[in-house]
Amino acid sequence: MACAASEAKAQEEVAKKVLNVVEEQIDAQLEKLNRLDGDELELLRQKRLETLRTEDKQKRDWLRLGHGEYDEVDEREFFNITKNSNVIVHFYKPSSTRCQILDKHLKELTRKHLEAKFIKMNVEKCPFITLRLNVSIIPTIILIKDNVTVDKIVGFTDLGNCDNFSTEMLEWRLSRFEVIKYDDDMGCPPDYAKSRQKIRVIPKKGSIREDSDSSSD
Repeated sequence: MACAASEAKAQEEVAKKVLNVVEEQIDAQLEKLNRLDGDELELLRQKRLETLRTEDKQKRDWLRLGHGEYDEVDEREFFNITKNSNVIVHFYKPSSTRCQILDKHLKELTRKHLEAKFIKMNVEKCPFITLRLNVSIIPTIILIKDNVTVDKIVGFTDLGNCDNFSTEMLEWRLSRFEVIKYDDDMGCPPDYAKSRQKIRVIPKKGSIREDSDSSSD
């Protein structure tokens, strides 16, 4: 009993010390801000404005390139797009229910992440690109950065192997190679936070087919 009380008291002392350190750091930052004169505050304001102007120009450039829209493209358009943008490509078949599920999530993300161009390609109409990028299971998402393929999401295995994954889960998975920005914890997949399940990697297959867990229309 005495040992438990002693341990609790020790933990309380540690917590107090940590709190004191945090408070000291905050006080130091506040003191630093208080010491700034008018010229220094104006300089900080100007730097912030310059950052905002740069970000605004970048967004305008992205919009000019068609970012913010989720478009279906052909093979010729594909090559032109990948020259100028980071690209997220959804390879689909019109008859695939799981492709329709992905469409819903990708449409939502394309409006949020202007830093990448979201497109879709019908594998039945784009055989050359489909073969070149080794797309063998539908749906497949290919991620392209600086005109180089950096990642591939095959089926729904990386998304929980279910149809009801969240848009946030797809967003987390797409950001693994920084094709899009992600502000939350990369080490904590949104849909796995509660279940604590582990992500599995789907094996490559030999021919184009639908994800084995998907339902056919």
